[in-house]
Amino acid sequence: MPIHDHGYARYAGVRTQPGRAWAVIAGAGIGRMLSARPFLLVLLFAWLQFFVRAVMFYLAANVPQADVIAPSPATFRDFFDDQGFFVFVVAVYAGAGSIANDRRANALQIYLSKPLTRVEYIGGKLAVVMAFLALVTWAPALLLLVMQTMFTGSLSFVREHAFLVPAITLFAFLQVLVASITMLALSSLSTSARYVGMLYAGAVIFSEAVFQTLRGVTGGGTGLSWVSFSASLAQVGDVIFRVEPRYDTPWGVSLLAVALVIALSAWVLARRVRGVEIVA
Repeated sequence: MPIHDHGYARYAGVRTQPGRAWAVIAGAGIGRMLSARPFLLVLLFAWLQFFVRAVMFYLAANVPQADVIAPSPATFRDFFDDQGFFVFVVAVYAGAGSIANDRRANALQIYLSKPLTRVEYIGGKLAVVMAFLALVTWAPALLLLVMQTMFTGSLSFVREHAFLVPAITLFAFLQVLVASITMLALSSLSTSARYVGMLYAGAVIFSEAVFQTLRGVTGGGTGLSWVSFSASLAQVGDVIFRVEPRYDTPWGVSLLAVALVIALSAWVLARRVRGVEIVA
Protein backbone atom coordinates (compact mmCIF):
# COMPACT_ATOMS: atom_id res chain seq x y z
CA MET A 1 0.00 0.00 0.00
CA PRO A 2 1.49 3.36 -1.00
CA ILE A 3 2.03 5.95 1.71
CA HIS A 4 0.45 9.28 0.75
CA ASP A 5 1.03 11.21 3.97
CA HIS A 6 4.70 12.04 4.59
CA GLY A 7 3.90 14.64 7.23
CA TYR A 8 5.60 14.80 10.63
CA ALA A 9 3.67 14.62 13.90
CA ARG A 10 5.22 15.51 17.23
CA TYR A 11 5.25 12.92 20.00
CA ALA A 12 2.24 13.62 22.19
CA GLY A 13 2.93 11.07 24.93
CA VAL A 14 4.34 11.59 28.41
CA ARG A 15 8.07 12.22 28.50
CA THR A 16 9.97 10.59 31.32
CA GLN A 17 12.61 12.74 32.96
CA PRO A 18 16.18 11.44 32.54
CA GLY A 19 17.55 9.56 35.53
CA ARG A 20 14.32 7.83 36.50
CA ALA A 21 14.75 4.60 34.57
CA TRP A 22 16.18 2.86 37.63
CA ALA A 23 12.77 3.15 39.31
CA VAL A 24 11.15 1.16 36.48
CA ILE A 25 13.69 -1.65 36.92
CA ALA A 26 13.29 -1.54 40.70
CA GLY A 27 9.49 -1.60 40.51
CA ALA A 28 9.45 -4.53 38.11
CA GLY A 29 11.93 -6.46 40.26
CA ILE A 30 10.02 -5.84 43.49
CA GLY A 31 6.73 -6.83 41.87
CA ARG A 32 8.25 -10.04 40.54
CA MET A 33 9.62 -11.02 43.95
CA LEU A 34 6.33 -10.26 45.70
CA SER A 35 4.53 -12.59 43.29
CA ALA A 36 6.68 -15.53 44.43
CA ARG A 37 4.94 -17.27 47.33
CA PRO A 38 8.06 -19.06 48.65
CA PHE A 39 9.78 -15.69 48.95
CA LEU A 40 6.83 -14.26 50.88
CA LEU A 41 7.12 -17.21 53.25
CA VAL A 42 10.80 -16.37 53.78
CA LEU A 43 9.87 -12.78 54.62
CA LEU A 44 7.26 -14.01 57.10
CA PHE A 45 9.78 -16.21 58.89
CA ALA A 46 12.22 -13.29 58.92
CA TRP A 47 9.73 -11.35 61.07
CA LEU A 48 9.35 -14.08 63.68
CA GLN A 49 12.11 -12.60 65.82
CA PHE A 50 10.27 -9.27 65.82
CA PHE A 51 7.12 -10.87 67.24
CA VAL A 52 9.10 -12.79 69.88
CA ARG A 53 10.95 -9.69 71.02
CA ALA A 54 7.75 -7.63 70.98
CA VAL A 55 6.23 -10.10 73.44
CA MET A 56 9.35 -9.83 75.59
CA PHE A 57 9.11 -6.02 75.54
CA TYR A 58 5.47 -6.23 76.59
CA LEU A 59 6.27 -8.54 79.50
CA ALA A 60 9.18 -6.35 80.60
CA ALA A 61 6.91 -3.29 80.63
CA ASN A 62 3.95 -4.89 82.42
CA VAL A 63 5.31 -7.70 84.61
CA PRO A 64 7.59 -6.58 87.48
CA GLN A 65 9.29 -9.98 87.62
CA ALA A 66 10.32 -9.68 83.94
CA ASP A 67 12.80 -6.85 84.44
CA VAL A 68 15.60 -9.21 83.46
CA ILE A 69 14.42 -9.11 79.83
CA ALA A 70 14.04 -5.33 79.71
CA PRO A 71 15.45 -3.90 76.46
CA SER A 72 18.78 -2.10 76.21
CA PRO A 73 20.99 -0.90 73.31
CA ALA A 74 22.59 -4.36 73.33
CA THR A 75 19.14 -5.84 72.69
CA PHE A 76 18.85 -4.01 69.39
CA ARG A 77 22.44 -4.92 68.51
CA ASP A 78 21.63 -8.58 69.15
CA PHE A 79 18.55 -8.24 66.95
CA PHE A 80 20.74 -7.51 63.93
CA ASP A 81 23.03 -10.43 64.77
CA ASP A 82 20.08 -12.80 64.97
CA GLN A 83 18.75 -11.52 61.65
CA GLY A 84 22.03 -12.38 59.93
CA PHE A 85 20.72 -15.71 58.62
CA PHE A 86 17.69 -14.08 57.01
CA VAL A 87 19.86 -11.33 55.53
CA PHE A 88 21.84 -14.09 53.85
CA VAL A 89 18.76 -15.95 52.61
CA VAL A 90 16.95 -12.86 51.32
CA ALA A 91 20.10 -11.57 49.61
CA VAL A 92 20.54 -14.87 47.77
CA TYR A 93 16.84 -15.18 46.91
CA ALA A 94 16.42 -11.61 45.66
CA GLY A 95 19.86 -10.93 44.20
CA ALA A 96 21.50 -14.12 42.92
CA GLY A 97 19.70 -14.05 39.58
CA SER A 98 19.33 -10.30 39.35
CA ILE A 99 22.06 -9.76 36.75
CA ALA A 100 22.91 -13.40 36.04
CA ASN A 101 19.49 -14.01 34.48
CA ASP A 102 19.88 -10.95 32.24
CA ARG A 103 23.32 -12.17 31.15
CA ARG A 104 21.95 -15.65 30.40
CA ALA A 105 19.20 -14.15 28.22
CA ASN A 106 21.61 -11.64 26.62
CA ALA A 107 19.32 -8.89 27.88
CA LEU A 108 22.08 -6.51 28.93
CA GLN A 109 22.57 -5.39 25.33
CA ILE A 110 18.85 -4.70 25.07
CA TYR A 111 18.73 -2.80 28.36
CA LEU A 112 21.74 -0.63 27.60
CA SER A 113 20.67 0.08 24.01
CA LYS A 114 17.79 2.09 25.51
CA PRO A 115 18.06 5.54 27.13
CA LEU A 116 19.43 3.78 30.19
CA THR A 117 22.86 4.19 31.72
CA ARG A 118 24.84 1.52 33.55
CA VAL A 119 24.42 3.48 36.77
CA GLU A 120 20.63 3.44 36.39
CA TYR A 121 20.62 -0.26 35.58
CA ILE A 122 22.78 -1.16 38.57
CA GLY A 123 20.85 1.27 40.78
CA GLY A 124 17.55 -0.37 39.87
CA LYS A 125 18.86 -3.86 40.56
CA LEU A 126 20.49 -2.70 43.79
CA ALA A 127 17.28 -1.04 44.97
CA VAL A 128 15.37 -4.33 44.73
CA VAL A 129 17.75 -6.25 46.99
CA MET A 130 18.23 -3.36 49.41
CA ALA A 131 14.48 -2.81 49.74
CA PHE A 132 13.82 -6.38 50.85
CA LEU A 133 16.86 -6.49 53.12
CA ALA A 134 15.75 -3.25 54.78
CA LEU A 135 12.35 -4.85 55.26
CA VAL A 136 13.87 -7.57 57.46
CA THR A 137 16.43 -5.42 59.30
CA TRP A 138 15.79 -1.68 59.53
CA ALA A 139 11.97 -1.80 59.51
CA PRO A 140 11.46 -4.36 62.33
CA ALA A 141 14.24 -2.84 64.44
CA LEU A 142 12.67 0.61 64.32
CA LEU A 143 9.23 -0.85 64.89
CA LEU A 144 10.54 -2.62 67.99
CA LEU A 145 11.63 0.75 69.34
CA VAL A 146 8.16 2.10 68.66
CA MET A 147 6.57 -0.89 70.38
CA GLN A 148 8.78 -0.40 73.45
CA THR A 149 7.57 3.18 73.71
CA MET A 150 3.94 2.13 73.34
CA PHE A 151 4.16 -0.63 75.95
CA THR A 152 5.79 1.60 78.57
CA GLY A 153 3.73 4.67 77.67
CA SER A 154 6.85 6.79 78.04
CA LEU A 155 9.60 8.25 75.90
CA SER A 156 12.17 7.94 78.67
CA PHE A 157 13.96 4.98 77.02
CA VAL A 158 14.24 6.84 73.72
CA ARG A 159 15.45 10.00 75.44
CA GLU A 160 18.00 8.07 77.46
CA HIS A 161 19.28 6.30 74.35
CA ALA A 162 18.74 8.97 71.72
CA PHE A 163 21.51 7.50 69.57
CA LEU A 164 19.49 4.34 68.91
CA VAL A 165 17.47 5.68 65.97
CA PRO A 166 20.52 6.88 64.00
CA ALA A 167 22.45 3.77 65.09
CA ILE A 168 19.72 1.45 63.81
CA THR A 169 19.49 3.38 60.55
CA LEU A 170 23.24 3.61 59.97
CA PHE A 171 24.06 -0.01 60.74
CA ALA A 172 21.04 -1.33 58.83
CA PHE A 173 22.11 0.69 55.78
CA LEU A 174 25.67 -0.59 56.06
CA GLN A 175 24.60 -4.21 56.51
CA VAL A 176 22.11 -3.99 53.65
CA LEU A 177 24.55 -2.24 51.31
CA VAL A 178 27.37 -4.74 51.88
CA ALA A 179 25.12 -7.76 51.29
CA SER A 180 23.36 -6.20 48.27
CA ILE A 181 26.34 -4.88 46.34
CA THR A 182 28.39 -8.02 47.01
CA MET A 183 25.57 -10.21 45.74
CA LEU A 184 25.10 -8.10 42.60
CA ALA A 185 28.84 -8.15 41.88
CA LEU A 186 28.86 -11.95 42.07
CA SER A 187 25.68 -12.09 39.99
CA SER A 188 27.43 -10.13 37.24
CA LEU A 189 30.15 -12.80 37.02
CA SER A 190 27.90 -15.68 35.99
CA THR A 191 24.81 -16.68 34.04
CA SER A 192 23.60 -19.12 36.71
CA ALA A 193 21.70 -17.90 39.76
CA ARG A 194 22.47 -21.16 41.61
CA TYR A 195 26.17 -20.76 41.01
CA VAL A 196 26.01 -17.17 42.24
CA GLY A 197 24.30 -18.30 45.43
CA MET A 198 27.06 -20.86 45.96
CA LEU A 199 29.71 -18.21 45.33
CA TYR A 200 28.16 -15.90 47.90
CA ALA A 201 27.88 -18.65 50.50
CA GLY A 202 31.45 -19.71 49.74
CA ALA A 203 32.77 -16.18 50.14
CA VAL A 204 31.08 -15.75 53.52
CA ILE A 205 32.07 -19.18 54.82
CA PHE A 206 35.62 -19.08 53.45
CA SER A 207 36.47 -15.65 54.88
CA GLU A 208 35.11 -16.69 58.27
CA ALA A 209 37.00 -20.00 58.10
CA VAL A 210 40.25 -18.18 57.35
CA PHE A 211 39.69 -15.91 60.35
CA GLN A 212 38.96 -18.82 62.67
CA THR A 213 42.04 -20.64 61.42
CA LEU A 214 44.23 -17.62 62.04
CA ARG A 215 42.58 -17.22 65.43
CA GLY A 216 43.58 -20.75 66.35
CA VAL A 217 47.14 -20.29 65.07
CA THR A 218 47.61 -17.10 67.09
CA GLY A 219 46.36 -18.68 70.31
CA GLY A 220 42.83 -17.28 70.31
CA GLY A 221 43.69 -13.71 69.35
CA THR A 222 41.07 -11.82 67.37
CA GLY A 223 43.26 -9.05 65.95
CA LEU A 224 42.90 -10.50 62.45
CA SER A 225 39.11 -10.44 62.36
CA TRP A 226 39.32 -8.02 59.42
CA VAL A 227 39.94 -10.96 57.04
CA SER A 228 36.27 -11.92 57.52
CA PHE A 229 33.93 -9.28 56.14
CA SER A 230 31.10 -10.58 58.34
CA ALA A 231 33.33 -10.20 61.42
CA SER A 232 34.41 -6.74 60.25
CA LEU A 233 30.79 -5.70 59.85
CA ALA A 234 29.97 -7.05 63.31
CA GLN A 235 32.87 -5.10 64.83
CA VAL A 236 31.68 -1.86 63.24
CA GLY A 237 28.15 -2.59 64.45
CA ASP A 238 29.34 -2.94 68.04
CA VAL A 239 30.92 0.50 67.86
CA ILE A 240 27.82 2.06 66.28
CA PHE A 241 25.60 0.67 69.06
CA ARG A 242 28.11 1.66 71.75
CA VAL A 243 28.57 -1.85 73.09
CA GLU A 244 31.84 -3.59 73.92
CA PRO A 245 33.58 -4.61 70.65
CA ARG A 246 33.85 -8.37 70.34
CA TYR A 247 37.22 -8.44 68.57
CA ASP A 248 40.67 -6.96 69.19
CA THR A 249 40.86 -5.43 65.73
CA PRO A 250 40.66 -1.60 65.80
CA TRP A 251 37.24 -0.60 64.55
CA GLY A 252 38.82 1.70 61.96
CA VAL A 253 40.56 -1.28 60.36
CA SER A 254 37.27 -3.21 60.32
CA LEU A 255 35.53 -0.24 58.71
CA LEU A 256 38.27 -0.06 56.08
CA ALA A 257 37.80 -3.76 55.33
CA VAL A 258 34.06 -3.21 54.85
CA ALA A 259 34.74 -0.21 52.60
CA LEU A 260 37.15 -2.29 50.49
CA VAL A 261 34.48 -4.96 49.99
CA ILE A 262 32.03 -2.29 48.80
CA ALA A 263 34.65 -0.67 46.54
CA LEU A 264 35.72 -4.00 45.02
CA SER A 265 32.10 -4.96 44.34
CA ALA A 266 31.44 -1.59 42.68
CA TRP A 267 34.54 -2.05 40.50
CA VAL A 268 33.41 -5.52 39.43
CA LEU A 269 29.96 -4.17 38.53
CA ALA A 270 31.49 -1.33 36.51
CA ARG A 271 33.59 -3.83 34.57
CA ARG A 272 30.94 -6.48 34.00
CA VAL A 273 27.83 -4.43 33.27
CA ARG A 274 28.27 -3.14 29.76
CA GLY A 275 26.29 -3.13 26.54
CA VAL A 276 28.94 -4.84 24.45
CA GLU A 277 30.87 -7.81 25.74
CA ILE A 278 34.60 -7.29 25.26
CA VAL A 279 36.40 -10.47 24.22
CA ALA A 280 40.18 -10.43 24.53
